[in-house]
Amino acid sequence: MLLELEKDNLQEIIEGNKNVMVQYSASWCGNCRIMKPKFKKEATENEDVTFVLVDAEKFPESRKLAQVDNLPTFAAFTDGRLKNQVQTNKYDVLKGLINEITGN
Repeated sequence: MLLELEKDNLQEIIEGNKNVMVQYSASWCGNCRIMKPKFKKEATENEDVTFVLVDAEKFPESRKLAQVDNLPTFAAFTDGRLKNQVQTNKYDVLKGLINEITGN
């Protein structure tokens, strides 16, 4: 499942789903635009994970759930808690983070 955050409610999504992958991005971020299609592709291939796109500038409360110092930042949540996060523009690093919560 792929969601694009429309209000600052990421905490509710994390609490309501076992495994959640988040891409924090911004409209001006070139690397974010490069990674977005790859993130969307992973959402179609991992049905047991909820994928969420978060505009880090629009949703400050959602941004606080991870340490977002650089964009894009990807965060993996399991059972309501942050499991791990990476700041990357490399697909293999993103795939490794997804594998951490899917057990692949």
